[in-house]
Formats: sequence, C-alpha cells, structure tokens
Amino acid sequence: MTELEKSLRDFEAYLKKEKNASSNTLSSYMRDLRQFGEWLLKTAELDLPRATDGEIAAYYRYLRTAGKSQATVTRCSATLRCYYAHLIDKRKLRENPARLVELDRQKRKLPQILSSSEVELFLEQPDLKEAKGIRDKAMLELLYATGIRVSELIGLDVGDVNLTVGFIRCRSGEKERVIPMYKVAVKALKDYMDSVRPAMVEEADEPALFVNVGGSRMSRQGFWKIVKSYQKKAGIDKEITPHTLRHSFAAHLLENGADLKDIQEMLGHADLSTTQIYAKVVQNHLAEVYQKAHPRA
Repeated sequence: MTELEKSLRDFEAYLKKEKNASSNTLSSYMRDLRQFGEWLLKTAELDLPRATDGEIAAYYRYLRTAGKSQATVTRCSATLRCYYAHLIDKRKLRENPARLVELDRQKRKLPQILSSSEVELFLEQPDLKEAKGIRDKAMLELLYATGIRVSELIGLDVGDVNLTVGFIRCRSGEKERVIPMYKVAVKALKDYMDSVRPAMVEEADEPALFVNVGGSRMSRQGFWKIVKSYQKKAGIDKEITPHTLRHSFAAHLLENGADLKDIQEMLGHADLSTTQIYAKVVQNHLAEVYQKAHPRA
C-alpha cells in the first residue's frame, strides 16, 4: 500500500467514525483529497503529509485556471483543513498548512428560486391519469413541502412516512429529523402509495418509497430527468434542478414569516450561517417587488 493510499484510508475511517460524515460529504471530501494527492505527487513529487502552504496555494490557482467554481475551491479548502487537522491530532504534523492559505474573497452567488406562481405551474405538470404522473406528483410535492435533499428523497423508505399525522422522518448519515407536510403533499403521497406503488414495486417487501418503472429504488439521475422534463413541459425559462425546489421551500417559508432557526432544523443545516443565505434571497426579491410595484419607485 502506498503512502497516499494509507493516508486516504486513515482519513476516510476518521470521517466515518469520528465525524459521522454523510455519504455525500464523505464522497466529496475523499474525491477532493485524492485529486490533490495525485496532483501533488505529479507536480512536486510529494505525498500528502509533506505538502506546504505554497503547494496548496498553487493547487487552488490550478483549480481556478482549470475553470473550477469558487464553491469547488472553497469545499476543497475545507477538505484540506480537515485532513491536516486530523494529522495534527494523530501527532503526524505540527502545523496545518491549509490554514495558512487565504482564499480570494468572492461574492457568493445567491441560489435561484422559483416564484410561488412558478412553483404552482411546475407542480401542475404531471399527468394524474397515468401511474407515472401520480408518482412524479408525489415526489415533487414532497420535495417542495419538506425541502429535503434529492439524496434524502430517493433514500426514503415506506416506514419513514406517517400519513395520519402528516410528517416524514428523514435521515442524513446518523442524523435524523422529522419534517411536516402540507395537506396537498400528504394527499399526493397517499394517492401514490395506495394506488400506484403496489403495482410498481418488483418485490412486495421492497422498502424504497419511490421506485422507478423497473420496480427498484429511484436513482438521482432518474429523478433529475423527471425534473428537467417537467421544466420543459411547463415552459419555465429558469434552470430548475431538484435543489431549486429546496431553495424555493426555504425562501418561501422565510418570506412568509417562518423563523430562521426552524428553517435550519428542517433543512438539516449544521450551521445557521448556511441558512442565512435565504434571508439575502428574500431581501433581494422584496427589493425587486418594490421597484416594480411602487408607484414612485
């Protein structure tokens, strides 16, 4: 086993056991670290523990030159800081070189949201005369009702749903949260579970809540295609992804008076500062409404 492989394996075990990282976080961090390790070996003939702040700064410049987004560079920075902090804890390093590198401050891009009327139009697109349309309606309504991530949506099992009370139980890693649903979403989900899902599943004991036409758990790619098809059908010019509905859920709740900490809890954000981005979205939206609607604006 090479030094790079051993270092990667130790760090992955640390993320799983001590940081309780979600599968998405684990995948992103390991990919970032592996790519940096390969670049470091190729350009400087160094293994990961021997990297200096100079190599790390050069790598960030390389990422930007390669056309990587600021979000990607920022995430890579978080990965490297975490990795070298882990080495310090293991007494394999005395100083964290990633903490010595300052990232260029760039304006954070605000997430795009749909207006309430656009959401209504989008959610009206599934054909409820077809089994597939009933399933799609349930998925889209549930996504907008709860603001969960697409990975959490397709990861739901039948046992995670309580239609009587009107909530779902959502898991991310070892963390769990309970999120309520509005009545339309509950009805859409009930229609799917009662009349469509039993005929769609391949095996009667299939735990997955949402399945594809083959009867197995819906994939991220499959659901992404569903969203894109309904965007086209609705004729909405904005780029709509599964995450657009999550952003819209948060912004619309905030716009209608919900507490930021409650939204943080429903979204599953570890840090309130992550949720606060929606306050800026709402502020910008209200400013646009004012400019368009006020007679003296």
